[in-house]
Amino acid sequence: MNQAPNSSPALPPGALNGVRVLDLSRVLAGPWCTQTLADLGAEVIKIERPPGDGQPGGDDTRGWGPPFLKDRAGQDTAEAAYFLGANRNKRSVTVDIAQPAGQALILKLAAQCDVLVENFKVGDMARYGLDAATLCARFPRLVYCSITGYGQTGPYRERAGYDYAVQGLGGLMSVTGERDDLPGGGPQKVGVAVADLFTGLYATVAILAALRHRDATGQGQAIDMALLDTQVAMLANLGANYLVTKQAPRRAGNAHQNIVPYQVFEVADGHLILAVGNDGQFERFCAVAGCPELAQDERFARNASRVRHREVLVPLLAERLRQRPRAAWLAALDAAKVPCGPINDLADVFADPQVLERGMRTTVLHPHRDALELVGSPMKLSLTPVTLRRAPPLLGQHTEEVLTELGLDAEERAALRAQGVLGPARA
Repeated sequence: MNQAPNSSPALPPGALNGVRVLDLSRVLAGPWCTQTLADLGAEVIKIERPPGDGQPGGDDTRGWGPPFLKDRAGQDTAEAAYFLGANRNKRSVTVDIAQPAGQALILKLAAQCDVLVENFKVGDMARYGLDAATLCARFPRLVYCSITGYGQTGPYRERAGYDYAVQGLGGLMSVTGERDDLPGGGPQKVGVAVADLFTGLYATVAILAALRHRDATGQGQAIDMALLDTQVAMLANLGANYLVTKQAPRRAGNAHQNIVPYQVFEVADGHLILAVGNDGQFERFCAVAGCPELAQDERFARNASRVRHREVLVPLLAERLRQRPRAAWLAALDAAKVPCGPINDLADVFADPQVLERGMRTTVLHPHRDALELVGSPMKLSLTPVTLRRAPPLLGQHTEEVLTELGLDAEERAALRAQGVLGPARA
């Protein structure tokens, strides 16, 4: 592995310590991938557009607010919360890759990196001489990951990829939302950009697999990741249902296509989630609800029968559940080991004792704040724990540092700034 400078010697090395990643991605799918690699200990150098021609430069998501991070005086900064959520543990370097001198810098950096991640439209990187075929031939050990909306092949290859459009095209919205015959019925997107996020995670898995192969053989390779491919794959059991039956599943609101009862129910003072996953749990639920006879009814005793008789069973359960408040139900069902839960807003989530105990709310020192709160990593490794080594960077914060490490002296850096390759120096 190419060795990266250790920015936090007091912290334990991560599982990917020594892996260097050149990140030419922006928005979400690519940055989510590279943030995951960075959390695991990789050194990630994020390449961003320098400001110029009246444009702020940088990753598009830097401007995707409000909300923006507030500084110590309580004033909005230029750091959008969106950007902060996908770019921790990275160093930011501004380079204009449209200029030959900028392309030469990327080549120098790539020569010292194990992985390159980019999510430009198909063909864009070839215009700059930075495409997978060119770089993999020049640097045979490089793992080059391209993330696009529709992949490097196929009739849609040149389309721009947007999570929302892919959720529709890839079938997710056809199974998300309330039933058409009920109030509020119709297709809905998921509340977060799941096609982007899943693609970032699948890209991470593919990169790790390619690194293992590279370390065994000395040979890097190109990885072609597409949002649409990921969206189709993550249909999971619903995709399998269709291929087995050739019947397209429909929207079921908060209910489950294959398990009953597994949905939101109204209770005396609000709502709760009931997630009965097997027949034993259903029998225990019926005992708690005071209707043990339903668990003995042949229409409901087995899950397959409950699915077939959903329209009869669910109203019977709904009537029972409306008779008690949420807290009473949650306490009784939890004691009986029947899966259930509240529907929390994010204030509830980030105050939850389990969430806090698991480190999913964390802080880091930031140039604008003494304690910037961030969502923690869910990866818990016993020997090589995830560490929060760097706050999400300011635009170009590490340009001088990284280029000095690359061997460029002050005169060379000044000349590149004068050409507009790096943008203006940070104050």
